[in-house]
Amino acid sequence: MSGPAIPRERRPDGERPTGVDELLERVRAGYARVEAREAYEAALAGEALLIDIRYAALRKRDGLIPGALVVERNELEWRLDPQGSHRLPEATSHDVRAVVICNEGYASSLAAASLHQLGLHRATDLVGGFQAWRAAGLPVTS
Repeated sequence: MSGPAIPRERRPDGERPTGVDELLERVRAGYARVEAREAYEAALAGEALLIDIRYAALRKRDGLIPGALVVERNELEWRLDPQGSHRLPEATSHDVRAVVICNEGYASSLAAASLHQLGLHRATDLVGGFQAWRAAGLPVTS
């Protein structure tokens, strides 16, 4: 038995609202996502910054990726904007390759898209997030 149909509302501009799955598909089409091994090798070679946006409870529970910068999601744009007064020292230019890592690779996709809007055209995210990193047997510290 199905419930009542949910009406397809329209925004004030006449367009229909976008669901999160459609939004993820759209933003992910705008850049090349990376797998765990590729992110690891790029970081080792000094070609990418790993940015861990997981919240504290997950970092405490599951551990940290050695060398990753921990930046809470609500501070990400301020910390990585090369023109911002609150930027990290590593946020040297719009050419920085930032690999955003969340727990499972969903929030990081939206975060990477936001970095693209700031002009960080090489920003990307890790497919499968921290869980994929750990499953690949890559280094994790407690």
